[in-house]
Order: sequence, then structure tokens, then C-alpha cells
Amino acid sequence: MNIGLYQSAASLSALERWQDAVAQNITSSQVAGFRKRTVEFSTVEMGSVQADPKARSADGAKPALFPAASFGVSFQAGETTPTNRELDVAIQGDGFFEVQMPDGSRGYTRAGDFHLNSNRTVVSRDNVPVLSQSGTPIVLQPEDGALAIAQDGTMTQGETQLGKISVVKFPDNSRLLPLGGGLFASKDGTAPAPVEQTSVMQGYLEGSNVTPLREMISLVQIARAYEANQKIISSRDQNLQKAIETLG
Repeated sequence: MNIGLYQSAASLSALERWQDAVAQNITSSQVAGFRKRTVEFSTVEMGSVQADPKARSADGAKPALFPAASFGVSFQAGETTPTNRELDVAIQGDGFFEVQMPDGSRGYTRAGDFHLNSNRTVVSRDNVPVLSQSGTPIVLQPEDGALAIAQDGTMTQGETQLGKISVVKFPDNSRLLPLGGGLFASKDGTAPAPVEQTSVMQGYLEGSNVTPLREMISLVQIARAYEANQKIISSRDQNLQKAIETLG
């Protein structure tokens, strides 16, 4: 079996996964709270290769290593910018806003571009209710005046205290499953813990942590690596064809 041919084909597959991640990063680079998708490369052992073609024992065999790629997420904070919208909220430091998904489960996001639905419930960009620390949606009153959000997440409308925005954190963010658009769910149902000293800013919004220029550089690297592996495959295929023609 021509191991090199299959290794190059595996490399093309890994590069395609990297390209998918880069394309998603570029597309979502302007989405508030989006977390950059990363790709980690490794090798997978699949069988072995006889180092000495004349040897009949397995003593001289070497493992056949094939490249593989796996997705990850960068939870580095994005840049915070002022918007002067009273329902825009940015988290300073660790943590996620807690939202209620349509199936009743909890979702987690850094995207603080909130708005009101027809029932005057505070909802996220995905139109799911933003939860308070008591686990209930936050509802604004129609005639109680402007909304103020304190640094600890307490929401006050006029003289009425509406509740405190739930900001939670996980001991290991790698256990979070990305759902798209900066929204996450717990992979194994692990419950998060409240952030002890919540620090949020009203009228500010955290952007994505994607740097478009770096992603464009990655696209160039992918294109060059893809081309190199295509040439290797073409060369090995030609050599194999010549061997078949020569040996009959």
C-alpha cells in the first residue's frame, strides 16, 4: 500500500477542516460575543510500515502516522466598545450570561446585545429570555422609566428593582458545546457556578475575539499546504503508473 499517498490525502482532509473553521471565523468576526474557532493538529497511528522491505518480522516495523484535525474554541475576551444603548451589556472578566432555551434548558453567551420582545421580556439576540439570578426571565414595566444596570448586574427601572442578571462561569470552558453565534450549552450537563463578584457595564458591547487579518493569513497558509499535498499525490500517482507500466 502506498502509505505516502494516503497520508497526503489525510492531510487534505485536515486542511479542509481548518479552512471550515477559518471561514466561520471570518463570517462571524462582526458578531458580538462570538468566540473564535480553533483547530488542533495531531497524528493518528494506523497500522505500521516495514522499515526494511526484505525483513519478514515485525521487529523493524514503524508506525504509520496520519494527520488529523480537531476543533476547539478560544475563550479569550473580545474588545469592548461603547454603544450608549441601555440594553447593551458587556461582562468584564470571566463569565457568561445565562439564557433560557426554547426546550427549557440553559444556554450561555457573552453576547450582551439584548432587546425587548412583545411581552417586554429582556431577550438575547437569539430571542431567548435572559435570566436573573433567581432563574426567571427579566420583564420591564411599560411606564416605569429608563432602565439602569449596576456594575453587579442589578437592573432597576425607576424605583423598581427588576432583578440581577445571572452571570455564571464553568471550571472548564472546554466542556462547553458551541451552538453558533456565540451561544453555548453544557456538553455533559455540568451546572455552572455564579460569578462571585459580577462586573458588567451598561451601554457597552463585547465584540468577537476574531482578528480578520490573522484569519486571512491562515487562508494563505492553507492554500499553500493544500497545493503542496496535491503535488505530492500527483507525483506519487505518476510514479505508481510508471511502475505498473514497467512491470506490466
